[in-house]
Amino acid sequence: MSLENKSYQVPSSTISEKTARAASEILSGRSRRGFIRQILPFLGPAFIASIAYIDPGNFATNIQSGAQYGYLLLWAVIGSNIMASFIQAVAAKLGIATGKNLAEHCADQFSKPISFGLWIAMEVAAMASDITGFIGATVGFNLLFGIPLWSAALLTGVVTFIILGFEGSGFRSLEATIAVLVGIISMCYLIEIVLVKPRWGDVLTHAIVPQFRGTGSLVLAAGIVGATVTPYAIILHSSLTQRRVVTRDDIQSKRLFRFEIVDVVVAMGVASLVNIAMLVMAAGTFHQHGMNNVGTLEQAYKTLQPLLGQAATWVFAVSLIASGLSSATVVTQAGQIILKGFLNRQIPIWLRRLITMVPSFAIILTRLDPTRSLVISQVVLSFSLPLTLVPLVMFTGRKNLMGNLVNRTTLKSLMVFVTAVIIALNAYLLYDTFMHR
Repeated sequence: MSLENKSYQVPSSTISEKTARAASEILSGRSRRGFIRQILPFLGPAFIASIAYIDPGNFATNIQSGAQYGYLLLWAVIGSNIMASFIQAVAAKLGIATGKNLAEHCADQFSKPISFGLWIAMEVAAMASDITGFIGATVGFNLLFGIPLWSAALLTGVVTFIILGFEGSGFRSLEATIAVLVGIISMCYLIEIVLVKPRWGDVLTHAIVPQFRGTGSLVLAAGIVGATVTPYAIILHSSLTQRRVVTRDDIQSKRLFRFEIVDVVVAMGVASLVNIAMLVMAAGTFHQHGMNNVGTLEQAYKTLQPLLGQAATWVFAVSLIASGLSSATVVTQAGQIILKGFLNRQIPIWLRRLITMVPSFAIILTRLDPTRSLVISQVVLSFSLPLTLVPLVMFTGRKNLMGNLVNRTTLKSLMVFVTAVIIALNAYLLYDTFMHR
């Protein structure tokens, strides 16, 4: 096989040969496409990973922040998404440079006992993330159609199976489906913002000026920043870029990474705008009308109707459903990657989906508070996050693994700083959760 042919052949589960050929022509400099058309073959991985940043757990945190403190913590939302974008770009670079994802590198570089322990931790983290998405979609169906939670849970399960079935038509179809769901969420919050009519001067001020108002705002800011990065999103992103487009030399690898940065900036930019819109909506409705105690998804839904009308509640429920379904679907994919990477084992995707649904159904059937369950799942993620970030820092700083894409001294120092900040904030959140609540 010639080098030219090898440059565009990739596993059939990632992108089509046509897309891979177009990507190869662009990376080799032979393409005469315009800038926008050059970007298109490389878009997708970051949009799937970005689902972790607009899942129902973010809904709860942003709504609570906006209801209690108005626009005060907008800067924390923006700062958290900047740090998350940086980490996702580095995770993507690991897959591009090495052809292996983070889970595979952990299995290769660590002893079997450590690798096995990491696998358990990542599986638990993935299951906690699935609870967030599954319960979010279930609550959305419950609120929108007025059906019992157990019926809404069954409906959520069926729809996620259908979405996962799109992978049979190629992973590009799944990417397109997730992108559509992200678009639905974005459109819903655009409508909410139009209905709310926020004070844009205050929005701009608090977006760029860090401020606090008592200990409570400090805790919520830590929650927004510290709990933003999700373990499964890091592993997933490193997998989505591994061998997705095969490069022939170091120059093409660098070009590919630059295109992936564009993918990250666009996808995470959309996620950031959605998170901003969530907080602005809560600030412009609940806080502005003195409703500072809105802290659950159900309260937000019921309170929106008298303030903005029935249409606003429908839009909110639809956005929650789209967020939950996309999150539950992507977490299932991440679980498969975790199992394959750490243990080199695979199970049918339908079995994985059934297994990850069990905790969510248990929560619903035992009538535990859904929003409280979301909080608990975030605590689990806080415990497991360092186990993902620290290996990422280690591996991307090693020349023998990364080659010409290794993190240089400045980038390595920045990566260590961001990781330390996120871990410290998560530790603070855990302390506050167990000692003061």
